Amino acid sequence: MIIRIMGEGQWRIDAAALESLNQLDEAVENAVNADNQDQLSQALNGLHDRVRAVGTEVPDDELVDSDLILPNTDATVAEVRAMLAESKADEGLIPEA
Repeated sequence: MIIRIMGEGQWRIDAAALESLNQLDEAVENAVNADNQDQLSQALNGLHDRVRAVGTEVPDDELVDSDLILPNTDATVAEVRAMLAESKADEGLIPEA
């Protein structure tokens, strides 16, 4: 799976890492549901850190489509709520493992 972090780049993620990412994705959803901007920023930072830790960065000269896109850490609750509403599944930003 290829995950893009807006404004940073792409990471190749093994399917085995999705479970740990889903736990952090749930924290993002909870922050949006609570309409809590500080909690959202912390959750997005944690999610981004985990993607970087478990993933392999895709070189800039390699052109691949992203399977999903994560918002910047400074994204607003409203922006992330809109992204969640646009997703086809009720799984948050990252599909269930």
